[in-house]
Amino acid sequence: MKRPVAVVNCTSASAAFINHLSGPGRVVVTATRSGSESSYARFGGYLAEAIGSPAADLDKDGQVSLLEAFLTAADRVREFYRGEGRLATEHPLLDDNGDKLGSPADWFQGVRAVRRAKDGAAVDGTRAHQWHLIPSARERALPVSVRVRRDELELALATLRDQKDRLSEDEYYDRVEKLMVELARLYAGAKPAP
Repeated sequence: MKRPVAVVNCTSASAAFINHLSGPGRVVVTATRSGSESSYARFGGYLAEAIGSPAADLDKDGQVSLLEAFLTAADRVREFYRGEGRLATEHPLLDDNGDKLGSPADWFQGVRAVRRAKDGAAVDGTRAHQWHLIPSARERALPVSVRVRRDELELALATLRDQKDRLSEDEYYDRVEKLMVELARLYAGAKPAP
């Protein structure tokens, strides 16, 4: 497939699909972190509820991204097992950088990943945060070219954040400023789509 794809597998033992479905331009969400978590999975019900829930709009932009729905549903799964005093038998994963590893929800604070894999693998979440199943009116009003360029700039910012410890402070902030100024100009010049 040449276009972006999201694969959401909310079944038990679903993590095994990450290895086969992960790739460039793809978002893969699973209900489990391994193929051996084979008990009933509640994650899918919570994910479906989160997609249309204003409470799942973690960044308060008027729409729920696939990342926000994933994080909200994973939190509800944790709450269920904790509240019932049960051993958790599902641990949702999200993979959107094509590395076939996936990241658990507890690696995020808000919509930003705050933990990394031990081997320093790239963090997931940026593409999933750009994917809105029910776009807001404001999002739908943006021309496609503006949305595409905005997404490119956001990915460039995420990549730059990952490189922060390898750059001098001045160089890092100079690059951030250029990207943020271009984003601001993009929004300022955006005319609503016809």
